[in-house]
Amino acid sequence: MKNYIKHDEWHIIEEGFDPHLNRISESLFSLGNGRMGQRANFEEEYSGDTHQGSYVAGVYYPDKTRVGWWKNGYPEYFAKVLNAPTWIGIHIKIGKLSLDLAKCKVKDFRRVLDMKHGLLHRSFIATFSDGKKVQVDAKRFCSMADGEVGAIRYSLIPINFSATVTFTLGIDADVVNKDSNYDEKFWERVSEESKKGMAIVTAQTKKTFFQVSTGMTYSITSGGKPAKGAVKSSMREKYADNTITLKLKKGEETVISKYGAILSSENHPKAKMNAIIRRKLQHTLTTGFDKLLADHSAVWSHTWQECDISIEGDIAAQQGIRFNIFQLMQTYTGKDERLNIGPKGFTGEKYGGSTYWDTEAYCLPFYLGTSNPKVARNLLVYRYKHLPRAIENAGKLGFTQGAALYPMVTMNGEECHNEWEITFEEIHRNGAIAFAIFDYIRYTGDEDYLVEHGLEVLIGIARFWAQRVNWSADKQKYVMLGVTGPNEYENNSNNNWYSNTFAAWTLGYAQQALEYVKKRNSSRYDKIVAKVKFDEVEETSKWKEIRNKMYFPEDKQRGIFLQQDGFLDKELLTVDKLRPEDRPLNQKWSWDRILRSCFIKQADVLQGIYFFEEQFDLPTIKRNFDFYEPMTVHESSLSPCVHVILASRLGYKEKAYEMYLRTSRLDLDDYNNDTEDGCHITSMAGTWMSVVKGFGGMRVSDGKLTFSPYIPDQWKAYSFRLEFRGRVIKVKISKAKTETLLEFGEPMEIIMNGRPVRLEKQGSAL
Repeated sequence: MKNYIKHDEWHIIEEGFDPHLNRISESLFSLGNGRMGQRANFEEEYSGDTHQGSYVAGVYYPDKTRVGWWKNGYPEYFAKVLNAPTWIGIHIKIGKLSLDLAKCKVKDFRRVLDMKHGLLHRSFIATFSDGKKVQVDAKRFCSMADGEVGAIRYSLIPINFSATVTFTLGIDADVVNKDSNYDEKFWERVSEESKKGMAIVTAQTKKTFFQVSTGMTYSITSGGKPAKGAVKSSMREKYADNTITLKLKKGEETVISKYGAILSSENHPKAKMNAIIRRKLQHTLTTGFDKLLADHSAVWSHTWQECDISIEGDIAAQQGIRFNIFQLMQTYTGKDERLNIGPKGFTGEKYGGSTYWDTEAYCLPFYLGTSNPKVARNLLVYRYKHLPRAIENAGKLGFTQGAALYPMVTMNGEECHNEWEITFEEIHRNGAIAFAIFDYIRYTGDEDYLVEHGLEVLIGIARFWAQRVNWSADKQKYVMLGVTGPNEYENNSNNNWYSNTFAAWTLGYAQQALEYVKKRNSSRYDKIVAKVKFDEVEETSKWKEIRNKMYFPEDKQRGIFLQQDGFLDKELLTVDKLRPEDRPLNQKWSWDRILRSCFIKQADVLQGIYFFEEQFDLPTIKRNFDFYEPMTVHESSLSPCVHVILASRLGYKEKAYEMYLRTSRLDLDDYNNDTEDGCHITSMAGTWMSVVKGFGGMRVSDGKLTFSPYIPDQWKAYSFRLEFRGRVIKVKISKAKTETLLEFGEPMEIIMNGRPVRLEKQGSAL
């Protein structure tokens, strides 16, 4: 665990430059706006250890899966989020020496991410090998007001010299992915253009033929006046720049305002992109840095009003939740139903793909509570539009009659995960997608979604579960063999309790959905039945039989559900018996040793109890939590938040707080030694759930919000806002009282600690 980020309520702060931490900082200080983003790479050259990364939403490459064997149904490719052309470069030379923090002596280095305004600010003093000193101050943002625009203000002051300096402002599409096979490059040239004051590079991806046009323009002042210097334009394949030569005076500030525009053929006709990017570049130059920043900051101001969580008395906890919310909001805005939430967002390439089950299980509740319902609906529509591909995916594995298996990793609905135990066995993702439909309707009341989209998805998923189980003559039950649950430290197991539970639940919910749509809109029901060739009597009878005779492994003596058959054959140890040098297990132990151990990446039994907690009484939840939590190493970023919610329900305040810090500061403190690969964006939504569902005890029951809040001992007070069925309410919990205010919408009734409370427009204190 690292501890070099300064604690601050609204800022992520790094003081002093440690090259060994640079990749971690590049992840933590990343910027994005839903359309594009970038790691916090330096504008100037850097020859030290770095992970250069710029990304454009929806642009990917289907890299051929490389395995030593091949089986029917195995994905043909792994979808890579592509490192895209970069526009941020401002390379500086004084004589023959480049400004390079790997070669200069660095003093007073400070890097700050201003989360309130979405601004990255970096400053330092660098001393060259010949003794020359420069002071640099750089600010950068990716505009939330215009998702195709970014801007940099880069200031340089010669401290102890006057000299001729060259500034090279470029666009570089000759980039490579960190995870590319044999350093293969995925971009091909289309065109380059460079003239005084502007450069544009258009490149196209291999195979998928996405085109991205990246352009830059700029203005330069010295001593507060427009700078005068020679400008040289140059180009090579996939690269274009302007080099400006200026005579700088000792102590005089030179400011470069560089503007970038990034256009994708996903959003513009290829033939028109060149003309569009020219207009956009001219607009940014005319608008100027200050106005662009003001417009960008205004969007952030509105966003924070909707989604902020305030914590008093614990700066580390406050910084953690705001960092998580900030990254989520700059990753996904919900404006484009074609897009989804990648596990690394715009902070790195690891894991590839556009979406995992994380979206439905973790991110959906966050967007339900903080955004217009259309945002969450778009996440579901994304899956609905991929239903034909989900049916194809299941067909490749031998399933028939419209059974649907949604992919573990995808860009376009097609499975593209290249690890067999995930691709074939981690089928619980189907359950998360079915539950998301239920959760969305439960929260929003939008039952029309079932009629329009949801029922078809549920039928496809239910058909999959009905075919995936088999009858065990020995147990006289339906069983499910050869699966991997959320706990990926156990694979190819039989009767994973979580997966069996989700299969049975989905079959029941799909039948309820059928009955609802049939009653609500019989003509739509008839169309769906005809479209999917649904035999109501035969199929629903089979679903009911499976539900009633599903096998669920349990230990009746302990009163717990078993993760899977045979779990008690393991040597049952607790995490406190592990040596520090053994952690994290996935980096220190062999896979064979992990699979034979009892240690749990994330407890799938507890995950299932979290989803379906209304089915279990408190003693049952307690017995399972007390058994599994001590064996859980939380080496999945998705794990700690579920433990916060359940520990809060059980009154385990210290454990809940411990897990809250782990989920909220997972990346900030690099708990699992992997932040350098990018931040864990999708699990960040779990941090929001930890506060709202955990400490706040928020649930939805019978169409009403219910709360059973408490306050961690370390806090003085905390508050959060929720959007719910056309209303906005604010809940504030202190040690003395709980206050609930209706900020917008019609009067409503909530349930607070078991009793009904009427909220009027002016609010009410409880």
